[in-house]
Amino acid sequence: MLRARTVKFAAALALPIALAACAADPVPRGYVLDQQALSQIRVGSSAEQVVIVLGTPSVVSTVGGKGYYYISQTVSQPYQFMNESVKDQRVLAIHLDAKNKVEKIGNYVLQDGRVFDFISRTTPTGGDQLTFVRQLLKASSFMGAPGGGGGARQPGQ
Repeated sequence: MLRARTVKFAAALALPIALAACAADPVPRGYVLDQQALSQIRVGSSAEQVVIVLGTPSVVSTVGGKGYYYISQTVSQPYQFMNESVKDQRVLAIHLDAKNKVEKIGNYVLQDGRVFDFISRTTPTGGDQLTFVRQLLKASSFMGAPGGGGGARQPGQ
């Protein structure tokens, strides 16, 4: 009887340790931003310099002005049997003018349901660009989710 209790107690102690061993560190997906590389890009830099320093963008926009978008996401999965959860989502937006020179740089993140620009510390209001950035953030969150994205809605949903 005492031996059975000892075995159960040892198993109860070993289970959390075994599960903790399965826990994974957060995993970055997409573009991993290098702050030193970003510091080389300034307003007035050429589009070619942006691509040379930061690499090929995740998305290139030509609607309402040209822009390069570098999309990243950090996900974690506490245990193998649990779903992944998004810990961080960012969109680095390089806005270009008509001469293909950097006009504006924005580093957007989904924070409390709003797009927040970390560089200028402002929250943009309205406009086509905000809608496009929100679409990028929303699309990237569905791309990594199992079974996410692409499903058609049925009438009444």
